[in-house]
Amino acid sequence: MAEYNPQETEPKWQSFWQENSFYRTDDHGKKKYYVLEMFPYPSGKLHMGHMRVYTIGDVLARYLRMRGYSVLHPMGWDAFGLPAENAATLRQVHPADWTYANIAVMKKQLKALGLSYDWDREVTTCAPDYYRWTQWLFLLFYKRGLAYRKKAAVNWCPRCETVLANEQVEDGGCWRCGEGVETKDLEQWFLRITDYAERLLEDLKLLSGWPERVRAMQENWIGKSTGAQISFPVKGSDKQIEVFTTRPDTLCGVTYMVLAAEHPLVLELVSGTPQEEEVRAFVKKTRNLSEVMRVAAEMVKEGVFTGAFCQNPLNGEEVPVLVGNYVLMGYGSGAVMGVPAHDQRDFEFAQKHALPIRVVINPPGGELRPETMREAYEDEGVLANSGQFDGLASAGAKEAITAHLAASGWGGAKVTYRLRDWLISRQRYWGAPIPIIYCATCGPVAVPEEDLPVELPRDVT
Repeated sequence: MAEYNPQETEPKWQSFWQENSFYRTDDHGKKKYYVLEMFPYPSGKLHMGHMRVYTIGDVLARYLRMRGYSVLHPMGWDAFGLPAENAATLRQVHPADWTYANIAVMKKQLKALGLSYDWDREVTTCAPDYYRWTQWLFLLFYKRGLAYRKKAAVNWCPRCETVLANEQVEDGGCWRCGEGVETKDLEQWFLRITDYAERLLEDLKLLSGWPERVRAMQENWIGKSTGAQISFPVKGSDKQIEVFTTRPDTLCGVTYMVLAAEHPLVLELVSGTPQEEEVRAFVKKTRNLSEVMRVAAEMVKEGVFTGAFCQNPLNGEEVPVLVGNYVLMGYGSGAVMGVPAHDQRDFEFAQKHALPIRVVINPPGGELRPETMREAYEDEGVLANSGQFDGLASAGAKEAITAHLAASGWGGAKVTYRLRDWLISRQRYWGAPIPIIYCATCGPVAVPEEDLPVELPRDVT
């Protein structure tokens, strides 16, 4: 060959490979290997990112075949989702027509690259014969109590008219369209991944060879915290405010309580009181912010007094109850005990709202004075202003105070996780239908397995 002519050579051999099913996976007694690159979203065009990933996978598949392996190397299409629906709506076509037309174009492009896929194994996630198994898995979770439905505060994009994960909120806006994200209460389906939090954490130890930063990232995502659950009785009521803290040694330093805007007690506490109008307005304003914005470091921490007080179960002191924009219902119990001398966020909030600061932990060999503090002292130390627990080191005080709370019926030891249950019902139309019948009499009823798949209706506008 004097020179390589790709226009002649490549189509010739690609046709040969296809006509002879050259890359079809056989099932005889060879060693087996499965090579899978992430399926593309069928946008209609391949880009260099696709080229890079699929070339790496193809090199590996070809190498393993030459090493004598029977290699399963399939391709498919991650075809459901809001981007496809929005693109189809913009062009006034049905999402299915838009998606399958794009798949045809991209499949032709992939074949032109000469990648060694077994096209007999092609899957398309929006095809009923594929998503019937998505539905089958959902029913398995549902029957075992791992899939459930509840009303929850979610990130809502008013333009896309869909729910967003926290990771899809960027600078307070929707990652797709930039529209400001709101908080909205909706009935949603969840999977109980929190039931597996400890197992997920323990199994990270089995990942040999993984970068330490990746393991640490996963540990932080699961976010295990060991501490105490504490009940604060509300004055003049039979209600209690439950809080979780990793620092029970600071309990006598509580000078206020802050509830999330979504906390069920908020509106109950202010009903018929002079504070009701102001608190309702604050709650409405806060709930128009996304969760991501509310916990952002640069967010100004605001709060409003509810007019109610609760009692510290350790020293009997009454502390004011506020509603704040930085406390989230989805984390912990939706309530935070304010210890401004020993938590920087609480310190800043207390200064802004003229709330008292009480030192209950001194550094070893030192003594702090609230009036001279410029920031919170967050380290462990020796207890002060804590009654019978004065003089104890923080480590021992945590155990002693937790035991005292348990004995008196006002709390006890608890482990919590930052991980939350997985919200799975974020699609609008173009997604796998959840195989549940909603009966006014019986409530949610699972579709029988023999009736799967529950297909998307085609006649939609």
